[in-house]
Amino acid sequence: MQRIAVLASGGGSNLQAILDHLDVLGDASPATVVAVLSDRTGAYALERARRRGISAVHLPRAAGEGALEQALVAHEADLVVLAGYLRLIPAAVVRRWTGRLVNIHPSLLPAFGGHGMYGHHVHEAVLAAGARLTGATVHFVNEQFDRGAIVAQWPVPVHADDTADTLAERVLRVEHRIYPWCVAAIASGAVRLADDGRVVGALPYQFPRFGVEGPRHPFVPDA
Repeated sequence: MQRIAVLASGGGSNLQAILDHLDVLGDASPATVVAVLSDRTGAYALERARRRGISAVHLPRAAGEGALEQALVAHEADLVVLAGYLRLIPAAVVRRWTGRLVNIHPSLLPAFGGHGMYGHHVHEAVLAAGARLTGATVHFVNEQFDRGAIVAQWPVPVHADDTADTLAERVLRVEHRIYPWCVAAIASGAVRLADDGRVVGALPYQFPRFGVEGPRHPFVPDA
Protein backbone atom coordinates (compact mmCIF):
# COMPACT_ATOMS: atom_id res chain seq x y z
CA MET A 1 0.00 0.00 0.00
CA GLN A 2 1.56 3.26 -1.18
CA ARG A 3 1.48 6.22 1.18
CA ILE A 4 0.35 9.45 -0.47
CA ALA A 5 1.04 12.97 0.76
CA VAL A 6 -1.11 15.63 -0.90
CA LEU A 7 0.05 19.26 -1.13
CA ALA A 8 -2.70 21.86 -1.51
CA SER A 9 -3.03 25.61 -1.04
CA GLY A 10 -6.80 26.00 -1.43
CA GLY A 11 -10.07 24.15 -1.17
CA GLY A 12 -8.73 20.74 -2.05
CA SER A 13 -11.41 19.61 -4.49
CA ASN A 14 -8.89 17.44 -6.33
CA LEU A 15 -7.85 16.01 -2.97
CA GLN A 16 -11.48 15.09 -2.36
CA ALA A 17 -11.75 13.49 -5.79
CA ILE A 18 -8.70 11.35 -5.03
CA LEU A 19 -10.05 10.33 -1.63
CA ASP A 20 -13.41 9.42 -3.15
CA HIS A 21 -11.78 7.35 -5.89
CA LEU A 22 -9.60 5.41 -3.46
CA ASP A 23 -12.72 4.76 -1.37
CA VAL A 24 -14.49 3.33 -4.40
CA LEU A 25 -11.54 1.03 -5.12
CA GLY A 26 -11.82 -0.30 -1.58
CA ASP A 27 -9.59 -3.31 -0.91
CA ALA A 28 -8.22 -3.00 -4.45
CA SER A 29 -6.86 0.48 -3.75
CA PRO A 30 -3.09 0.65 -4.25
CA ALA A 31 -2.66 3.64 -1.95
CA THR A 32 -3.92 5.64 0.98
CA VAL A 33 -3.61 9.35 1.73
CA VAL A 34 -1.62 9.71 4.96
CA ALA A 35 -1.03 13.46 5.03
CA VAL A 36 -2.24 16.74 3.60
CA LEU A 37 0.20 19.64 3.71
CA SER A 38 -0.53 23.28 2.97
CA ASP A 39 1.29 26.60 3.00
CA ARG A 40 -1.95 28.29 4.05
CA THR A 41 -3.32 27.73 7.53
CA GLY A 42 -6.88 28.46 6.37
CA ALA A 43 -6.81 26.11 3.37
CA TYR A 44 -9.99 24.06 3.33
CA ALA A 45 -7.92 21.11 2.13
CA LEU A 46 -6.60 20.84 5.70
CA GLU A 47 -10.15 20.69 7.03
CA ARG A 48 -10.98 17.93 4.56
CA ALA A 49 -8.03 15.99 5.95
CA ARG A 50 -9.04 16.53 9.58
CA ARG A 51 -12.56 15.28 8.86
CA ARG A 52 -11.07 12.06 7.51
CA GLY A 53 -8.61 11.61 10.36
CA ILE A 54 -5.70 12.32 8.03
CA SER A 55 -2.68 14.22 9.28
CA ALA A 56 -3.15 17.92 8.40
CA VAL A 57 0.05 19.96 8.39
CA HIS A 58 0.47 23.70 7.95
CA LEU A 59 3.89 24.60 6.56
CA PRO A 60 4.30 28.40 6.87
CA ARG A 61 6.63 30.13 4.45
CA ALA A 62 8.86 31.09 7.36
CA ALA A 63 9.57 27.42 8.01
CA GLY A 64 12.04 27.36 5.11
CA GLU A 65 12.51 24.99 2.18
CA GLY A 66 13.72 22.10 4.31
CA ALA A 67 10.44 21.88 6.22
CA LEU A 68 8.56 20.28 3.34
CA GLU A 69 11.11 17.53 2.85
CA GLN A 70 11.20 16.87 6.59
CA ALA A 71 7.42 16.59 6.75
CA LEU A 72 7.27 14.21 3.80
CA VAL A 73 9.97 12.02 5.31
CA ALA A 74 8.22 12.07 8.70
CA HIS A 75 5.03 10.79 7.06
CA GLU A 76 6.97 8.20 5.04
CA ALA A 77 5.44 9.47 1.81
CA ASP A 78 5.91 7.16 -1.17
CA LEU A 79 4.04 9.40 -3.61
CA VAL A 80 3.65 13.19 -3.47
CA VAL A 81 0.58 14.62 -5.20
CA LEU A 82 0.22 18.34 -5.90
CA ALA A 83 -3.41 19.47 -5.83
CA GLY A 84 -3.47 23.22 -6.30
CA TYR A 85 -0.23 23.80 -4.39
CA LEU A 86 0.98 27.29 -5.26
CA ARG A 87 4.53 27.23 -3.94
CA LEU A 88 7.61 26.15 -5.86
CA ILE A 89 8.68 22.66 -4.86
CA PRO A 90 12.28 22.75 -3.55
CA ALA A 91 14.84 21.09 -5.80
CA ALA A 92 15.81 18.67 -3.03
CA VAL A 93 12.22 17.38 -2.86
CA VAL A 94 11.99 17.06 -6.65
CA ARG A 95 15.21 15.04 -6.73
CA ARG A 96 14.28 12.80 -3.81
CA TRP A 97 10.81 11.99 -5.16
CA THR A 98 11.61 11.95 -8.88
CA GLY A 99 9.06 9.72 -10.56
CA ARG A 100 6.95 9.85 -7.42
CA LEU A 101 5.92 13.51 -7.61
CA VAL A 102 2.92 14.38 -9.76
CA ASN A 103 0.85 17.46 -10.61
CA ILE A 104 -2.25 18.43 -12.56
CA HIS A 105 -2.32 21.58 -14.65
CA PRO A 106 -5.47 23.24 -16.10
CA SER A 107 -4.35 23.42 -19.73
CA LEU A 108 -2.95 21.19 -22.45
CA LEU A 109 0.73 21.50 -21.66
CA PRO A 110 3.10 22.75 -22.89
CA ALA A 111 0.58 25.44 -23.85
CA PHE A 112 -0.25 27.96 -21.13
CA GLY A 113 2.24 26.61 -18.61
CA GLY A 114 5.24 28.02 -16.81
CA HIS A 115 5.88 30.65 -14.18
CA GLY A 116 2.74 32.51 -13.11
CA MET A 117 0.43 30.17 -14.98
CA TYR A 118 -1.89 28.76 -12.33
CA GLY A 119 -5.60 28.86 -11.53
CA HIS A 120 -7.57 31.60 -13.23
CA HIS A 121 -4.40 33.06 -14.73
CA VAL A 122 -4.33 30.05 -17.05
CA HIS A 123 -7.94 30.39 -18.14
CA GLU A 124 -7.62 34.13 -18.65
CA ALA A 125 -4.57 33.54 -20.84
CA VAL A 126 -6.42 30.90 -22.86
CA LEU A 127 -9.29 33.31 -23.51
CA ALA A 128 -6.97 36.21 -24.30
CA ALA A 129 -5.14 34.09 -26.87
CA GLY A 130 -8.39 33.16 -28.61
CA ALA A 131 -7.70 29.46 -28.19
CA ARG A 132 -10.56 27.15 -29.03
CA LEU A 133 -9.23 24.14 -27.14
CA THR A 134 -7.81 23.77 -23.66
CA GLY A 135 -7.91 20.93 -21.15
CA ALA A 136 -6.13 19.32 -18.23
CA THR A 137 -2.72 17.67 -18.04
CA VAL A 138 -1.36 15.24 -15.46
CA HIS A 139 2.41 15.22 -15.41
CA PHE A 140 5.39 14.20 -13.36
CA VAL A 141 7.17 17.12 -11.72
CA ASN A 142 10.73 18.10 -12.52
CA GLU A 143 12.74 21.23 -11.70
CA GLN A 144 11.13 23.29 -14.48
CA PHE A 145 7.63 24.74 -14.16
CA ASP A 146 5.12 22.49 -15.93
CA ARG A 147 7.76 20.74 -18.03
CA GLY A 148 7.70 17.26 -16.51
CA ALA A 149 6.81 14.17 -18.53
CA ILE A 150 3.11 14.00 -19.38
CA VAL A 151 1.04 11.12 -18.01
CA ALA A 152 -2.36 11.98 -19.51
CA GLN A 153 -4.35 14.82 -21.06
CA TRP A 154 -8.01 15.46 -21.81
CA PRO A 155 -9.18 18.23 -24.17
CA VAL A 156 -11.90 20.72 -23.23
CA PRO A 157 -13.49 23.06 -25.80
CA VAL A 158 -13.48 26.83 -25.29
CA HIS A 159 -16.84 28.42 -26.06
CA ALA A 160 -17.22 31.84 -27.63
CA ASP A 161 -19.13 33.12 -24.60
CA ASP A 162 -16.82 31.61 -21.97
CA THR A 163 -15.50 33.58 -19.05
CA ALA A 164 -12.56 32.49 -16.92
CA ASP A 165 -15.08 31.20 -14.38
CA THR A 166 -17.13 29.09 -16.79
CA LEU A 167 -14.02 27.69 -18.43
CA ALA A 168 -12.44 26.91 -15.07
CA GLU A 169 -15.56 25.00 -14.02
CA ARG A 170 -15.54 22.89 -17.18
CA VAL A 171 -11.83 22.08 -16.88
CA LEU A 172 -12.13 21.28 -13.17
CA ARG A 173 -14.78 18.64 -13.90
CA VAL A 174 -12.23 16.93 -16.11
CA GLU A 175 -9.50 17.24 -13.49
CA HIS A 176 -11.69 15.51 -10.93
CA ARG A 177 -12.00 12.49 -13.21
CA ILE A 178 -8.56 12.04 -14.71
CA TYR A 179 -6.38 12.95 -11.73
CA PRO A 180 -7.60 10.22 -9.35
CA TRP A 181 -7.23 7.62 -12.09
CA CYS A 182 -3.68 8.73 -12.86
CA VAL A 183 -2.69 8.85 -9.19
CA ALA A 184 -4.00 5.33 -8.66
CA ALA A 185 -2.19 4.09 -11.78
CA ILE A 186 1.11 5.58 -10.64
CA ALA A 187 0.66 4.23 -7.12
CA SER A 188 -0.02 0.74 -8.48
CA GLY A 189 3.01 0.85 -10.78
CA ALA A 190 0.86 0.58 -13.92
CA VAL A 191 2.35 3.91 -15.04
CA ARG A 192 5.86 5.03 -14.16
CA LEU A 193 8.64 7.38 -15.15
CA ALA A 194 11.47 5.45 -16.81
CA ASP A 195 15.14 6.23 -16.31
CA ASP A 196 15.26 7.88 -19.72
CA GLY A 197 12.53 10.35 -18.73
CA ARG A 198 9.72 8.70 -20.70
CA VAL A 199 6.39 7.69 -19.21
CA VAL A 200 5.85 3.96 -19.65
CA GLY A 201 2.89 1.71 -18.94
CA ALA A 202 -0.80 2.32 -19.50
CA LEU A 203 -3.71 3.64 -17.51
CA PRO A 204 -5.84 0.66 -16.47
CA TYR A 205 -9.04 2.62 -17.04
CA GLN A 206 -11.25 3.47 -19.98
CA PHE A 207 -11.93 7.21 -19.84
CA PRO A 208 -15.69 7.41 -20.45
CA ARG A 209 -17.80 10.21 -21.80
CA PHE A 210 -18.56 11.90 -18.53
CA GLY A 211 -20.66 14.94 -19.29
CA VAL A 212 -18.00 17.16 -20.84
CA GLU A 213 -17.60 17.87 -24.51
CA GLY A 214 -14.72 16.49 -26.45
CA PRO A 215 -13.39 13.23 -27.86
CA ARG A 216 -12.32 10.21 -25.90
CA HIS A 217 -8.94 10.47 -24.26
CA PRO A 218 -6.38 10.26 -27.09
CA PHE A 219 -3.97 8.07 -25.14
CA VAL A 220 -6.45 5.43 -23.96
CA PRO A 221 -7.86 3.39 -26.88
CA ASP A 222 -11.37 2.01 -26.85
CA ALA A 223 -11.64 -1.52 -25.52
